[in-house]
Amino acid sequence: MKLYSSVLRKISTRLALAATLCLTLISGPALAEDKPTFRLAWSIYVGWVPWDYGNSEGIIKKWADKYGIEIEVVQVNDYIESINQYTAGAFDATVMTNMDALTIPAASGVDSTALIVGDFSNGNDGIVLKDAAELADIKGQRVNLVELSVSHYLLARALESVGMSERDVTVVNTADADLVSAFATKDVTSVTTWNPLLAEIVSMPNASKVFDSSQIPGEIIDLLVVNSDTLAQNPELGKALTGAWYEIMSQMQMDDEVGTKALEFMAASSGTDLAGYKAQLDSTKMFYQPADAVTFTESETLKDTMGKVAEFSFKHGLLGEGAPDAGFIGIETPAGVFGDSSHVLLRFNPTFMDMAAKGEL
Repeated sequence: MKLYSSVLRKISTRLALAATLCLTLISGPALAEDKPTFRLAWSIYVGWVPWDYGNSEGIIKKWADKYGIEIEVVQVNDYIESINQYTAGAFDATVMTNMDALTIPAASGVDSTALIVGDFSNGNDGIVLKDAAELADIKGQRVNLVELSVSHYLLARALESVGMSERDVTVVNTADADLVSAFATKDVTSVTTWNPLLAEIVSMPNASKVFDSSQIPGEIIDLLVVNSDTLAQNPELGKALTGAWYEIMSQMQMDDEVGTKALEFMAASSGTDLAGYKAQLDSTKMFYQPADAVTFTESETLKDTMGKVAEFSFKHGLLGEGAPDAGFIGIETPAGVFGDSSHVLLRFNPTFMDMAAKGEL
């Protein structure tokens, strides 16, 4: 199944590339425009719906105009498909986790930069058992989760914490849309998932959350990733996106009508109410201030975390065909490079966040 899942991901990426090339051939050469145009894709998650708000309120357009560019913001309902399309070149920037940035675009040879480190999961991802209250009780159970996702990574880290490994359980690949209904059945006794699904499952009878991402803080990180070549050639894109993001963050924190309006919009965009969205924010460590994001990005801890992620990814065959070890793909951080410094394909670059912190945007 793991090999099959890996093959499907590669096929999907190649199909997306083929579709992009076909559209280019059909439409012919692009007409000259006054402003360079870039495309950003986002999908629903507590830390990513702010992009929808920023687009709706004209904040992104304001910053794009400031730097003489246009930014098209597109919602893609299928999260993995949005990353595949980015990898194929259909988008210049896309939201994704640190693990997915490594195992999809970077593993496909697309040099990518984490432009904005927006938050990390601080309880938004968790493991739930039925009729059991301790993580150790998971031994021998079938665990339903989205295989090869951050849920799978969370399970592996949780098992390590109690002296177990994946050999002690059986992973059952289950679509995220099916996890809630699956847990309601008699045969399913353990799931690993993220909010809002996690909250719904925890509320069920005899359900106990036995581990969550707050116990591995800073390891499941939510990013805005930009194609490195595009960013190098168009630094104004990085400035506009970063400036817009921190204006949105500022409005989210306002204790007035503007702040309430922003959160209510994001709640609706997430498919919940204001209380539900605030509950999700409570289990998310948002970097509202750019200086905090810079400090996190520059820490030695980030390099160590990406080493753990790379080890997990290599073990599950996610670093590409022929990868000899976990360091096959170089991951550049301010604290140094994890892996092959001559084959860097994922970069954590705090430059633009630092400019925001210094008021230079």
